[in-house]
Formats: sequence, C-alpha cells, structure tokens
Amino acid sequence: MSRKNPKWIRTRHKVVRKLLWPYFYLTARFKYHAKIVKYDGPDEPMVVLFNHVTSYDQFFVSLSFKQPVYYVAMEDLFSNGFLSKLLSYLVAPIPIKKHSTDLQALKTIISVAKEGGTIAIAPEGNRTYSGRTGRLKSGTISLIKKLNLPVALYKITNGYGVKPRWSDSIRDGRMYCGITRIIRPDEYKDLSTDELSELVKKVLYTDEAVDTEAFSGKAKAEYLERCMYVCPDCGLSRFKSTGDTAECLTCCKKIKYCDDTHIEGVGFEFPYRFLADWYDHQEAFVNGLDPDSMCDKPVYEDRVNVFDVIPKIKKRRISKGTALKLYGDRVEFDLNGQTKILSFDKVIGAACVGDNRLNMEQDGKLFLFKGDKRFNPLKYVNFYYRYNNLHKGDGDGKFLGL
Repeated sequence: MSRKNPKWIRTRHKVVRKLLWPYFYLTARFKYHAKIVKYDGPDEPMVVLFNHVTSYDQFFVSLSFKQPVYYVAMEDLFSNGFLSKLLSYLVAPIPIKKHSTDLQALKTIISVAKEGGTIAIAPEGNRTYSGRTGRLKSGTISLIKKLNLPVALYKITNGYGVKPRWSDSIRDGRMYCGITRIIRPDEYKDLSTDELSELVKKVLYTDEAVDTEAFSGKAKAEYLERCMYVCPDCGLSRFKSTGDTAECLTCCKKIKYCDDTHIEGVGFEFPYRFLADWYDHQEAFVNGLDPDSMCDKPVYEDRVNVFDVIPKIKKRRISKGTALKLYGDRVEFDLNGQTKILSFDKVIGAACVGDNRLNMEQDGKLFLFKGDKRFNPLKYVNFYYRYNNLHKGDGDGKFLGL
C-alpha cells in the first residue's frame, strides 16, 4: 500500500498563532505604525492576494484573520538548516521557486486548499522598489481559477513611505492594511484569465509617487544605491548615500530624499519628482541598451560572498570576497582559482533576494551572491532580462524582472 501524503495543516499552527499574535501585533502597531483592519466575515478557506511592499507584509495579513494563514514564500527561506525546519514546523509556509514554474508548489497549494486552509500569495512575486505595484504573475491568476475559492484582495497602503525596500530605516507615518474586496467564485467563474487579472490589478494597484503624507525619519536616503544605478546625466553609474542624500560618483551631483517621499537635486534641477519616475527612467534606459556591445569588459564589478544553495535544505559558502563581474551577456566570478561563467543563454532564472542578495541558477546549480549593505543586485537581474528579451523574446520585451 502506498502511504498518503501527510496533512499540511496541523493543530499546532493555531496554537502558535495565538501565542505569537501579541508580539506581531505590537510590532505592527508601534514599529510600523500600521492600522490593521480585521476581517469579521465567516471563517472559510480563501485565497488572499496582497500587494508586496515590506518584508513584514505576511504578518500584517495574518493579523487580519482569526485562522492561520499559509503563505507562499520563496524557497530561499527554506535553505537555512535548523531555522528553516523550525519555521516549517511552527507555521508551515509553502515554498516556491521565485524565477521558474514550480509544480510541487502548485500541488502543495492545491492540497492545502482541499484541507480547508487559507492561502496568501503576493502575485507580484517581489517587493516593489519604486512604490508602485509591479507586474502580476499570470500563473497566480490561473491558479485562482483552478482553486475555485473566494479571493480576498488585501491592500497595504503607505508601506513604501514607511519602509522602502531599499532602506534599512523605518520612518514615522501611518500604514493601512486590510481587505479591500472579496471576489466569490460565482463572480469570476465566467471571467477570462486576463479579465480576472485586470480586476485584481485594479483593486491592488498602489502608487505612492504622490504628495500625500509625510514620513519623517533619519537617513531617509541611506542605501538608495541598492536600487538606483542610472544617473539621468551620466547613464550607467554608481551612487553613494549618506543621511538624506545620495551622490552620483560620476558627476558628483547629489539628490535629496524628502519627508513626503519626493526627491530633489541639491543645488540643481533634478528632472524627476519621485523615485518611481526616476526608476521608470532607469528601466527605459536599460531597455535602450545593446547588451551584445557590452561583452568585452565588465559593466559593473562588486565584491560578494558566493553560496551554493541546496534548495529547501541549506546554503554553503564556496567563495569569500570574490569579484562578481557583470557583462552584457554573462556574469563571471572566481571559484577555486578558476573563472566561473554564468551565461545568460544558459541561466534559467535571476532574482533579487531581500535587500542585497542575488540568485542565479544554471545547469541545475543555484548560486546566491551576497554583497555588502550597499550591494545592488537589481542591475544584474535587469541586464539578464534585457539580454533575454532581445535574444529569446518575452511579451513586449520591456519587463526587466521586477
């Protein structure tokens, strides 16, 4: 006889939730200044879709529900040995590959739904760098149609103002977190995947590139270089942030990040009022590059630690303080005295992980590159997608990975 797969949902998940609820509530309330709107509807299984802004989003969502919520989380979270095992035991998040289709994750999600669990998914698959909701993954919408569960659209507002992805500091301001709309299966059963996607996008979309509220704090521009690498005057460049300003190391012009999230030049007219507009310019600039003409010498070079990742098990450091070199068609780094080449023709996925980490997979091996606190992994992901858009074609050819 074949053994049945063990159940994903366990009684201990309810116990853990009750025990940890006060801690997470106080953190959300007093550290993130978040107002959490509780869901007072029936206790029923559903799919929760939320716009992804901060690393604490899953806890905001959980605080709105009475029952445990099972999150779909990047598999990197599950490659930390004992800590990952403990996390899985206590709250059982669902691991998924970030940069490719994961059939096992889909099977697990379907199994959890059949057991009566509530599942939470960030359909962008990434935290926003710009403050605008990113591109929704079409696979998520197809999955919803298959699960045939109520869909709770959970919106996080002002999260970017309080804690931008590229920053370490949390600013004073007010966040709002709660369900905006619930779509029942009988409402979306006759909608096409594209129509349902547009509906979800319309409800969840957030644009914080507006003059609304103030978010005061110290060092508001600190680590902006994790995100920005294109200067409107110089093109490809590097930045160095200090306090409330970031300086282009090529032209030496400084940009100030203000309390109401707008940016301005220090002593000169900066062409963009918000970081989101500057970010759009950066993407447009990269989409205008010819990567095939940038293969003879490195476009960028960073010092990183390199890890060999065994998904869902552990990470093993295989190189320390090595030079990671970005070319138009590849990435190179030193490994045991030899040059390791990750060709964009062979790499099957590139992803930004957290604040200053980069994942790339080639020939069945997953590498994690971790730089210092100012390391910008975004440019590597953008260049990878630019190359593949030109050589393999991907929709409108403008999507750069986030």
